[in-house]
Amino acid sequence: MNRRKWMTLGAITLAAGRAQAQGRLAPGQTTGNRQPPAGGGIPLEQYEPKSMLHVPQTRVPRSRFPVIDFHTHITMTSDGAPGKIQFDLDPAKCLSVMDRKNIRTMVDLTGSYGEGLRQAVRQLSEAHPGRFAVFTEPVWTKASEPDYPKFQADQIEDAHKAGAKGLKILKTLGLFLREQGSNRLVRIDDPRFDPMWEVAGALHMPIAIHVSDPEAFFLPIDRFNERWEELHAHPTWSFHGRDFPGNRELQEARRNVMRRHPRTQFVCLHVADSEDLPYVSECLASHPNMSVDIAARIGELGRQPRMSRKFFDKYQDRIVFGTDAHSSPSTPQQLFGEPLYEIYYRFLETEDEYFDYAPAPVPPQGRWRIDGLGLPEQVLRKVYWENAARLMALPS
Repeated sequence: MNRRKWMTLGAITLAAGRAQAQGRLAPGQTTGNRQPPAGGGIPLEQYEPKSMLHVPQTRVPRSRFPVIDFHTHITMTSDGAPGKIQFDLDPAKCLSVMDRKNIRTMVDLTGSYGEGLRQAVRQLSEAHPGRFAVFTEPVWTKASEPDYPKFQADQIEDAHKAGAKGLKILKTLGLFLREQGSNRLVRIDDPRFDPMWEVAGALHMPIAIHVSDPEAFFLPIDRFNERWEELHAHPTWSFHGRDFPGNRELQEARRNVMRRHPRTQFVCLHVADSEDLPYVSECLASHPNMSVDIAARIGELGRQPRMSRKFFDKYQDRIVFGTDAHSSPSTPQQLFGEPLYEIYYRFLETEDEYFDYAPAPVPPQGRWRIDGLGLPEQVLRKVYWENAARLMALPS
């Protein structure tokens, strides 16, 4: 074969290879016995690949030890009715699932305030002693009023007397709450909230605080964003391109609060910043009054299993179990029910590899799967029960 024929054959072979890699063939080209794909491409949302891995598949129907789910939303504030609540989850259904899944206590973080809080306490913790705990929330609608610092501190005292076990701070503070008149976002470390933090500490009420969100929520929704599908499904979750602070700015503002109020216990929800465990470790080392929960973040922890296992080992006394459970099927990674808890138990208790982090055909937060941590019994006992019980002064 002369050099010209050799180069021609090589060019044809290269072109066929490129066409095959792109999922199509040029006229007259062939790839042996393989046929070109029928129907062309498919929309990304219809792509549901099935893993070919042959790895252990362990079902964990009950947790190894009793559980406190520190982060649930049994009640929610009624739309357009500040201080009023509606039940997002049926307490009777909760108890049924709890008994089957070895959950001793569910903590309803969004218990509102005033009469709404008292209703939640009556229908949950008083009606079912030991099975439910209720947190109160600030009255954000009054935050711009001159007497707000004292008013809010007094509200916390009243909530404590009514039976509230802690205080929940939604990401309203830092990302949504604005000053009346100027429309400026109110900072997390604004000094007007200092009396609220202090009285919560004096009453031994832990503060469950959520600031920021996944880092991708602060980036452009483009082809480089790993949460492209999630943000297209929930476009209001994006904090890019407006006057919102960045992720690290929000995190540092929360650190300012923890630094100023060392007597107050803060549980930083969603692992504080689950995508940056070295930074979270730095925060935990600097602030002895800080703990974290794992709610709605096993999808992040499970794709960095070696780093996560080291994190759990080192901070085993300051990590609490939580799921962020509620009733909305639009976020299956938080949909209350037996499948949700089985995934969490599998993640914490087994060394299974490459399994779904949500009971859904398509991963809702990002197209990856997770590995289990296989935590030892000593760590499981603390994460499942002991750490949260200590924070809320619950009997053992």
